[in-house]
Amino acid sequence: MIRPVRRRCVLAAVLASVVLTFPTPSVEAQGAGKVARVGILSPFIGPDSLFFETLRARLQELGYVEGRNISYVYRVGEDFDRLEAYAREMVRLNVNVIATAGPQGVRAAKSATSTIPIVMGNVGDAVNQGFVASLARPGGNVTGLSSLNSELSAKRLALLKEALPAVSRVAILREAVGDSGPQHSTEATARRLGITLEVFQVRDADELPSAFGSMAASRVGALQILPGSMFVSQLRRIVELAATAGVPTMYPDTRFVKAGGLMSYGSNIPDLYVRAAEYVDRILKGTRPQDLPVEQPTTFVLALNLKTARDLGLTLSQSFVIRTDQVVR
Repeated sequence: MIRPVRRRCVLAAVLASVVLTFPTPSVEAQGAGKVARVGILSPFIGPDSLFFETLRARLQELGYVEGRNISYVYRVGEDFDRLEAYAREMVRLNVNVIATAGPQGVRAAKSATSTIPIVMGNVGDAVNQGFVASLARPGGNVTGLSSLNSELSAKRLALLKEALPAVSRVAILREAVGDSGPQHSTEATARRLGITLEVFQVRDADELPSAFGSMAASRVGALQILPGSMFVSQLRRIVELAATAGVPTMYPDTRFVKAGGLMSYGSNIPDLYVRAAEYVDRILKGTRPQDLPVEQPTTFVLALNLKTARDLGLTLSQSFVIRTDQVVR
């Protein structure tokens, strides 16, 4: 059952985007070789994504120094129209490569250019979403990292059931404009496990309080957050809303657990961003994006916040606690 969420209120003013350009010094002014210009198109509002910081740190390790051989055009926006406008701006600025993350960012970059290389920091199924022809032979101008969002979402529900065997009614929260694959795979797993799902969709951050209010009215026993760029931007707010509602919640990755969320299962997102920086490096050194196979994560982390479990009054199954990889106490 899918429940649309009605807005209770609209904020008078919302920080929708951030624009930051790092100046590009001329080659002549530096007295050395060509200065690479890298576009960073981020769909994350807020400090918790670490997207740009991780990319920049890894590129620095690889020998790229701002003001000497690299400069950045950094743009941030949550909605597609704004991201698309920023991508077109990057094309006008003649960047050498665009690095982005999430389906909205990749789709915006692809709509702006078919020639400038695009590196995906992390998206769901890149083939099913039409970003690449195949993982081994991406074709076109897009390559990078693609997560197993559908498979991981199904696994998260199974782990949630293992942690809380008595739970039979679970809410899932998804972005209305996000990839539908994770929802479908989660629904299939729910049928196999005999779990009743309540699906809540939000179009923007203003709808989050109403969504959690509706979950409370539905008396669900637990919640699973599906992957989404907006959810990363609203990470701390979502964790706070879940705590206020008193609903045990499974999250997509460890950042939520470190912020106070109950549990998570997923790939190491900062590691994916590190790999994305290495793709940027290879492209700047002359490798064509179509010659770089799309990578998928191979290691996954199950994390648990024991303090949050105690606050919720939960008694978790011992088999679940034993198999956790990271524990926040």
